[in-house]
Amino acid sequence: MRHCWARRRGAFEATYAQPPTIGLRVNTLKLAAAALRDRLTPLALAPVPWCAAGFCVDAGAASPANFSLGKSPLHAAGLYYLQEPSAMAVAEVLAPQPGERVLDLCAAPGGKSTHLAALMQNQGLLVANETVPGRAAIVAENLERWGARHAIITSETPARLARWPGFFDRVLVDAPCSGEGMFRRLLADGARVEWSAGQVAGCALRQMDILAAAALLLRPGGILVYSTCTFNLDENERVIAHFLQSHSDFELAALPIVPGWAPGLGPLAGQPGVARLWPHRVAGEGHFLALLQRRPTTETPPPTRRALSAGRPGRAAQRAWETFCAANLVAEPPGTLLQTGTCQAPEPTLDLAGLRVLRPGWWLGEGAASAWSPSHALALGLTQGRFPAHA
Repeated sequence: MRHCWARRRGAFEATYAQPPTIGLRVNTLKLAAAALRDRLTPLALAPVPWCAAGFCVDAGAASPANFSLGKSPLHAAGLYYLQEPSAMAVAEVLAPQPGERVLDLCAAPGGKSTHLAALMQNQGLLVANETVPGRAAIVAENLERWGARHAIITSETPARLARWPGFFDRVLVDAPCSGEGMFRRLLADGARVEWSAGQVAGCALRQMDILAAAALLLRPGGILVYSTCTFNLDENERVIAHFLQSHSDFELAALPIVPGWAPGLGPLAGQPGVARLWPHRVAGEGHFLALLQRRPTTETPPPTRRALSAGRPGRAAQRAWETFCAANLVAEPPGTLLQTGTCQAPEPTLDLAGLRVLRPGWWLGEGAASAWSPSHALALGLTQGRFPAHA
């Protein structure tokens, strides 16, 4: 047994002498995964087993001269997102459905939010929240490039969002962590040097607080996924064990069986609903996942409050918007114009008064008596069928 453990530890440590895994996930809101793969034929792409839209990129394979995945026009158009493969498992496990209310509570930099938007097929309501305003702006940029039309982007503490108790069908807590799974990718940034036992303990306390807030936001019967990109027990199994002890209305739910995914350790060893993605067993840098469900109840959920930010636009702006749509688009204008120059998020809407909101919906642009000035987000969120044939 000791020899087996030593061999596994050796295989794990050996991964840190290897280059990090490069992955990309296709934006299925805009095209099929196979269609993008055909456009990237010079690259060697291998499917990610747990994500139909995900691929591993062989960095050693031949590629066109001066070609950069991050600087490609295809990336700028939001046709794919660069994301390491194990991180793609998180949204797949949450498995949001079109039309649901979904919250990404710790959203920066936005990769998992874009994945959720694609799985929801731009239907329902996605709230992407990030506490740090500068990082929330990055979330907004990524969701706009992705073409997400049903997202509200906030920059608040989880506790301040507790005004929405029991509102969401699914909640994702991709918790801030000590980032042990980032050591290989961020070696040049000193990730290993910054790590300490004190940092781990501090992260675990913060993760427990975030999970407690997330529990309030989830409806009875709803699904919650907790994830980190770190390996220690304190931020993973012990956080979940502590949460379950203090929240009797939650239980672990069964995870899908995926080859290479390992079971949990420590207090959750052998328990369903917990998985570890080790970098020496599967493609990627490593992840921890826990799938929880709030037990159903017969209690009546609180009434939904309408968004207080949803004022009507001025007549000049409304005319400018309608004139722009008639001249440049086919079919009906995409969404309801608000005074803020955005498209209102789909029903049910939320009370946003007093919160830091970067985007209360799909940003369409700005209008005045003279003309409508369309936003970049509008162009990136429109499908080809919205444009006239001569465009």
